Amino acid sequence: MSADVAVSLLVLAGIVGLSDATRRLISRSLARTGLCVYAVELVSTFQLCCCTHELKLLSEVGGIEPRVALTLTYLAAVVHGLTFSGAIGNPSGTLEHAYRARITGGCALRRIACQFVAAAAARAAVPVMWGLGLSRLHVRHKLFGYRCVSPVHAPLHQAAAVELACAFAVQTAITHTRSVEEKYRVHAIAAVTASVVYAGGSTTGAVFNPALAFSTQFPCSGHSFLEYCVVYWLGPLLGMMSSVLLFEKLVPLLLRKPTSLHRSVETKKRT
Repeated sequence: MSADVAVSLLVLAGIVGLSDATRRLISRSLARTGLCVYAVELVSTFQLCCCTHELKLLSEVGGIEPRVALTLTYLAAVVHGLTFSGAIGNPSGTLEHAYRARITGGCALRRIACQFVAAAAARAAVPVMWGLGLSRLHVRHKLFGYRCVSPVHAPLHQAAAVELACAFAVQTAITHTRSVEEKYRVHAIAAVTASVVYAGGSTTGAVFNPALAFSTQFPCSGHSFLEYCVVYWLGPLLGMMSSVLLFEKLVPLLLRKPTSLHRSVETKKRT
């Protein structure tokens, strides 16, 4: 393991550790207020975005092997799943919770606002952290002015379709593992996350999270804000909606139809 990778791993551990300590402090100090859930959403989304910035730097600038990058992606997804403390960290997932009436529409909008505020804060904070020069990788990236090039390497409609497919796969995994014990469930979802990153990462980066994309992908040059919105906001939203509608509306309807037809035939025979 190179020194740069070791430093990045320590940075990731530090981000998670500080975020977890902040969440615990918030849970104690704001436990009897309605602000606790939003503060936790802020901290957790900030953690997600900062860690993803560091992993993105390792992968794109550090030149680590793809299998190492995927392993770190998997481990990061597990850690986020175990430490989020009820936070969602994804606007698409928040809307899905609102659709299922787990949270109110107002709560969903406030959570989404917290997610984007945290994403913007992470985008501003990460260059400051890199400016400390903790590793040669950070120093080298600072010399280039923290610039990044658009990760979209396909026509706009194809890129949006990739993000849609990624969101569809992850949402399906989330939906179909709700009954699984949490300590096992996070590994299943992390495995799916790593798989879709492997499949779609070379095309769009496979973000499938509008707030995370706003933090990590939108600052990159090469495409307009509106084009990024189509790929990283519309694509994941449609992917989440497609999964929910398919498995909760269309599939039950198709499974119900043969039974209904069988009953009608039996009724005609009797008459």
